[in-house]
Amino acid sequence: MFMKKLLTILLAVLYAAVLCSACTIYVTDDNDLIVHFLDVGQGDSIFAELPNGETMLIDAGENYHGEGIINYIEQAGYQRIDYLVATHPHADHIGSMPYIVRNFDIGRVFMPKVTANTSLYESLLKSLKSKKITVKNGKAGVTIVQDGDLSVDIIAPSEIVEDNLNNCSIVIKLTYGSTSFLLTGDAEKEELSAIKTDLKSDVLKAGHHGSKTSSTQTLVQAIDPDITVISCGKNNDYGHPHKETLKALKAVGSTVYRTDKDKTVVITSDGSSLTVSTGMPSIKRAV
Repeated sequence: MFMKKLLTILLAVLYAAVLCSACTIYVTDDNDLIVHFLDVGQGDSIFAELPNGETMLIDAGENYHGEGIINYIEQAGYQRIDYLVATHPHADHIGSMPYIVRNFDIGRVFMPKVTANTSLYESLLKSLKSKKITVKNGKAGVTIVQDGDLSVDIIAPSEIVEDNLNNCSIVIKLTYGSTSFLLTGDAEKEELSAIKTDLKSDVLKAGHHGSKTSSTQTLVQAIDPDITVISCGKNNDYGHPHKETLKALKAVGSTVYRTDKDKTVVITSDGSSLTVSTGMPSIKRAV
């Protein structure tokens, strides 16, 4: 991709800046797109500052991350999540959503049309109902945002397979100018291979925490990412990321960042080039 000529990798460890709770976590131009891949251990949570001034939260880690995620968003200068996306109803993705819905200002909510017989899922639905928030069906063909050079499009799922909730994951293509992000939830190869939209993207959030069931060599070649972010816990029980995934990413020359090693990873786009910062604060567990 031509982006490889424009890509600038900026590695910044900002521990001193975060010692003070009043400090701003990340400072950038108002017209930038800033995507925070939050370190929530063996789970997923992505916070996006959109260049139109709105915000989006995709997934929310386990059920002890809610207070930490809200604190992170507030320290970035926001009091509202304009778009809340639950990719699929697994605990490591929606764990803290009930808490966040109850304790923060929420705009539109997108979820796949799938059910889960868990108390956590029921708690999320009750929290949404208590605030009279209507859930939008998160399926292929839905556009969340279209504003000039910025677009946020749901490109999967196109069908619901309830015997594998991973393959019901909302997959988002986030585009700003000539830069693009593919955010895959826990989508595995069956769901990703069925996507009709062009998968080629500058940044990939590897599906299912870097599992080999998501990032196959064929799919990685189709996406051809300059940068890949893997959200996984240190010394997790699943062996994520799998060596097959890392091998496939290495074969296409993708630079890999991992939340188990790099903590929260922040990628900024000005619409034509990308910068990456690592070592940003991890999300603390609630006491």
